Amino acid sequence: MNEFELKYGCNPNQKPARIYMKDGSELPVKVLNGRPGYINFLDALNSWQLVKELKEATGLPSAASFKHVSPAGAAVAKELTDVERHIYFVPKSMNVSPIASAYIRARGSDRLCSYGDWAALSDVCDAVTATYIKNEVSDGVIAPGYTDEALEILRSKKGGNYPVVEIDPDYVCAPQETKDVFGITFEQGHNNFRIDESLFTNIVTKNKDIPRQAMIDLMVSMITLKYTQSNSVCYVKDGQAIGVGAGQQSRIHCTRLAGQKADNWYMRQNPKVLGLQFVDKIRRPDRDNAIDVYTSDEYEDILAEGTWQQYFKVKPEVLTAEEKKAWIATQTGLAVGSDAFFPFGDNVERARKSGVQYIAEPGGSIRDDNVIETADKYGIVMAFTGMRLFHH
Repeated sequence: MNEFELKYGCNPNQKPARIYMKDGSELPVKVLNGRPGYINFLDALNSWQLVKELKEATGLPSAASFKHVSPAGAAVAKELTDVERHIYFVPKSMNVSPIASAYIRARGSDRLCSYGDWAALSDVCDAVTATYIKNEVSDGVIAPGYTDEALEILRSKKGGNYPVVEIDPDYVCAPQETKDVFGITFEQGHNNFRIDESLFTNIVTKNKDIPRQAMIDLMVSMITLKYTQSNSVCYVKDGQAIGVGAGQQSRIHCTRLAGQKADNWYMRQNPKVLGLQFVDKIRRPDRDNAIDVYTSDEYEDILAEGTWQQYFKVKPEVLTAEEKKAWIATQTGLAVGSDAFFPFGDNVERARKSGVQYIAEPGGSIRDDNVIETADKYGIVMAFTGMRLFHH
């Protein structure tokens, strides 16, 4: 198969639509189930590159949860804690495989943004991973392979129409890539820049200690950014991208947006949130939305009389602004990457408020001295990578 006809392009009025190989060779993907669309394939091919590179860089099974050509979350495999099992809907009885843990964590980074995601797996999809995906609202999955049991489970999703794509793990794209915009063709070299530990050797702050886990987190951050619509900043904790600020025009807005997402992820672990008593058989998306509103400044919307009863068995106590601030202040050890330089120290100030202790950014601003001085003020380790990672 060297081409695949799509129902339509980005929107229903954009027809005809297809994916194909310009040189007439075989497509490196096989559609095993369903009928993926134009945006599905954009998400699939970008997310596959991310998880493939993440696996190569860290040696750990990796996964991503994509929406609108940017990752809502990405993560490497790690044994789930009891708290993580609780907030990610994983029964204690479930024996979670490494690749399943990677996807569970990737999707759990931002469960609201991952609603209707495209899932990407670096390793063969097993039955455990397929079962978890089946119980979530998802638009498709890409992986280098599927066990027979996993494929059977996925084929039963969405009335048998859930898109399942298999990709050749050995496929290497052409060195030059093109795309058309308004009838004009753009050409550039494919971004083959390799991200590994050597990228973080130019440490410009007084504190120069980057432990192994922080090194993994910085790699997760920068590889995630490589496939995120720019501008972007990415917060990472324990190999899990917990805040991605994709597509902002201002660097500080990237940092604020991603930081707020990181804060939201951590708020789900607050004792008051863990203690919420939901009504029986509440749907996962309804529970996620209820938690999001409860932990936000609009909490009155979910606690109003006649509303809270739809979600909770017992009316929750208000989570005050003071309690939220105190809880966020206990978050530590985060890493942050930026796809372009921080122009001002205010980005470091905002990142610090979410518990950031490690930063990687290209450097090259005329105010680098101010950025470094701000990092030194808080004992933050900062590495200048010298490499911009814009993606459009």
